[in-house]
Amino acid sequence: MERDNILYKIRRKGQVIAHKLFSDKAMCKFYSRILLKKKVDLDNPKTFNEKVQWLKINDYDTNSLVIQCADKYRVRQYIEGKGYDNILVPLIGDWEKPDDIDWNKLPNKFVLKCNHGCAYNIVVKDKVNANEHSIKKQLKKWMKEDFGAYNIEPHYSKIKPHITCEQYLGDCITDYKFFCFNGKPKYMYVSSDLIHDRQAQIGFFYLDGTKMPLIRDDYAPMNIEQLPEFFDEMKETAKKLSEDFPFVRVDFFIANDTYYFAELTFSPSAGMMPFNPEKYDLEWGNELDISEEMRKIGENK
Repeated sequence: MERDNILYKIRRKGQVIAHKLFSDKAMCKFYSRILLKKKVDLDNPKTFNEKVQWLKINDYDTNSLVIQCADKYRVRQYIEGKGYDNILVPLIGDWEKPDDIDWNKLPNKFVLKCNHGCAYNIVVKDKVNANEHSIKKQLKKWMKEDFGAYNIEPHYSKIKPHITCEQYLGDCITDYKFFCFNGKPKYMYVSSDLIHDRQAQIGFFYLDGTKMPLIRDDYAPMNIEQLPEFFDEMKETAKKLSEDFPFVRVDFFIANDTYYFAELTFSPSAGMMPFNPEKYDLEWGNELDISEEMRKIGENK
């Protein structure tokens, strides 16, 4: 559903209201019933979705490293600290407010992003013909949104909104996203669209490039002919970037025959990712060990 759709806007407002009225746990159960068509057990989580939802409502909201790394701007410090500043997209500028942007100093092509949620991206391919007022108006609207309230992702709610401008790297971009369990990349999906995930084609793969018999009914299918030459390097980078977390999806994109860091995603589909066949929800859940996190939470209660 597109963001300009009136039903989408009504749903968003309803989600914000519900977030204020009900507990995160109650809303997770409610949304899972709607989106996954089943109950979830958030007291004794077993499936991938259950464990991700448990993490987001019991750990992520107070985990300073998760909050930093979910931040599309401040995660750059984490990447640099790991020694991978060479794969960061060159930064043109960053600002606290849209009105701080000096439009005249920007190149003709660039990408503007808000740091506190997903799909807050504006690609400008021709600044001369772009509407500066309209773009800044859109940024102001996004800056006011609490992205974490929509699908109960409290780590996003803790991020201070910020704007970045990154170098435009072209149109021929492919995503490689590694699902990493307790510091080990296990699976990946490859997507044909970086900018707006609702338009993406997706294919799930094992790390040898073999396609998994797993599909997302909400996306078009995606195939790959061969893995890039630097795939092993990219996989090793994903391993290093995931080593501090029980689960994280390490996202890269390929442009101009090289790979760049995109983001760290801690709650894919907000922990309500549809699996087809459904058995993979449990199989992936078996890969994810959150016993230490559950023990710590239990001790603090």
